[in-house]
Amino acid sequence: MLEVSVHAAKAQLSRLLARAEKGERVVITRHGRPGAKLVSVGGERKPRKLGLLQGRIRTAKDFDAPLPEDLLRAFEGPR
Repeated sequence: MLEVSVHAAKAQLSRLLARAEKGERVVITRHGRPGAKLVSVGGERKPRKLGLLQGRIRTAKDFDAPLPEDLLRAFEGPR
């Protein structure tokens, strides 16, 4: 996140807009305190719909099976 003063934002508005369009958030400050945020309109995400892939993904039958001890140690270290 980039913070710029009002004065700098006035002088660099085109550059700041380009950065915001690429997804970067720009906070405009006044006397060191945040006053506004410049973000891309296209950057707003819509909420995900649950169950979109229902019936398309299969989970292995042993998915929840305990890991072998040597593999568990590789992830967690010695006990």
